[in-house]
Amino acid sequence: MELINSSWFQPPTLLLTGIPGLEAVQIWISIPLCVMYLTALLGNCIILFAIKTTSILHEPQYIFLSMLAATDVGLSLSTLPTVLRVFLLNRREIEFHSCLTQMFFIYTFSSMESAILLAMAFDRFVAIRNPLHYTVVLTSPRILGVGIAAVVRGVVLMAPLPILLKRLSFCKDVVLSHCYCYHPDVMKLACGPVRVNIIYGLSLVLCSFGVDSVFIVISYILILKTVLGIASEDGRLKALNTCVSHIFTVCIFYVPLIVLALIHRFGTFTSPLLHVSMANLFLFLTPVLNPLVYSLKTKQIRSVLRKVFKGRGNLLK
Repeated sequence: MELINSSWFQPPTLLLTGIPGLEAVQIWISIPLCVMYLTALLGNCIILFAIKTTSILHEPQYIFLSMLAATDVGLSLSTLPTVLRVFLLNRREIEFHSCLTQMFFIYTFSSMESAILLAMAFDRFVAIRNPLHYTVVLTSPRILGVGIAAVVRGVVLMAPLPILLKRLSFCKDVVLSHCYCYHPDVMKLACGPVRVNIIYGLSLVLCSFGVDSVFIVISYILILKTVLGIASEDGRLKALNTCVSHIFTVCIFYVPLIVLALIHRFGTFTSPLLHVSMANLFLFLTPVLNPLVYSLKTKQIRSVLRKVFKGRGNLLK
């Protein structure tokens, strides 16, 4: 350990952990992990390409989807180096400051994703409540402002996390519970007072993920109220069908996040395997499934992707 002053110690490196009890088969586990990363990166990049190059997709709904895809790419790239190092190469060491940097990007992209999901919920509400004023309400400058606000909020809220951890004294074990750096996981290694870190971490969850989830629920209550006011059954089903992809995405993002937070807060006696499983679900599910869900459920994107791949196929002939 590196001596910082007479009472503070800071480990030069921390040790990441793969899946407890399955160390002997980690090389085989790396195969599906590589497939998942490839699916996440390729799928989201294809959606970005399709939206960018197709004028009919230059609508608010798809611009928000492109923001979500870009955020998923960033989140995947934030974890890819350490996850593949642990599972492919069995190299568990991570430099302390690199760990803090990775943690900052993971939390920043997660906060951005939460904000974009909220914006997409508002987008669905406006589209169903006032379809004739849809493009009037959600103009390009406003959409750009939402994207910038999501980035700024993520950076401002998450920047203190590594700073608060850096001031702590680490004189316990240096083994983390995950294959990436997670704030409560790093904080548990400290032997100094962590009250400020706990309070800020809780405030962070409530002010970002908590507030976003509440407004998403409110948006869907208003959407449901609007849908129930539609006279025809076909009209109601059509309106609800436009929300299915977003509802699924919200669920796969927030459910693992909530369960993971509860495990770290109250799950002292739960299995380490459950900790790791929920952490990996939180990181992998959304980036992997988002492009698949939106490609399958959105007719316009399916049509564009067919044209793109058909055009590529013709070029190869």
